[in-house]
Amino acid sequence: MKLDVIKLDGGKAGSVELDEALFGLEPRADILHRVVRWQRNKAQAGTHKVKTRSETSYSTKKIYRQKGTGGARHGDRNAPIFRKGGVYKGPTPRSHAHDLPKKFRALGLRHALSAKAKAGELVIIEAAESNGKTSALAKQLKSLGWKRALIIDGAEVNETFAQAARNIDGLDVLPSMGANVYDILKRDTLVLTKAGVEALEARLK
Repeated sequence: MKLDVIKLDGGKAGSVELDEALFGLEPRADILHRVVRWQRNKAQAGTHKVKTRSETSYSTKKIYRQKGTGGARHGDRNAPIFRKGGVYKGPTPRSHAHDLPKKFRALGLRHALSAKAKAGELVIIEAAESNGKTSALAKQLKSLGWKRALIIDGAEVNETFAQAARNIDGLDVLPSMGANVYDILKRDTLVLTKAGVEALEARLK
């Protein structure tokens, strides 16, 4: 698969041959769904917590005698049926993460790249470089028509480019090792540098 390479100013910079095993697959929604679900569950904080009856602040004294009142039998006010009593089987802090094989995660990334290529939402640029000025980079992105874009560079992101991109709404910049299915799919445009393409092909072979 051959794709044109452009510069950030819109000029042409030749073309690049993309690996069919990464960018030419028929995207499968079930694979993408499983990987995204794994990512989001792993990122979930899991800090939700409620008080059980042993943690509420009522007295533990029996509220009235067992017999002779005509009412139901009760112990203390901490019981779940009472207002402000403890919660029965409520959520407690835990990890929501689950296992997903490394090979399957890599397969999901291949399908995400292929999905963007098939949808015509993949752009290859020569390099992600800037003078560090946010306003200048914002103008370039506007002229290219990128509203919600993810830029994936090589092993490292250019320092001045990352600084210029930091305050632009809808733009994310990641090194190749940070490339992931969720971030790729949630953006309208996936932008890869030539170094990013080489790094991804080396990573996913």
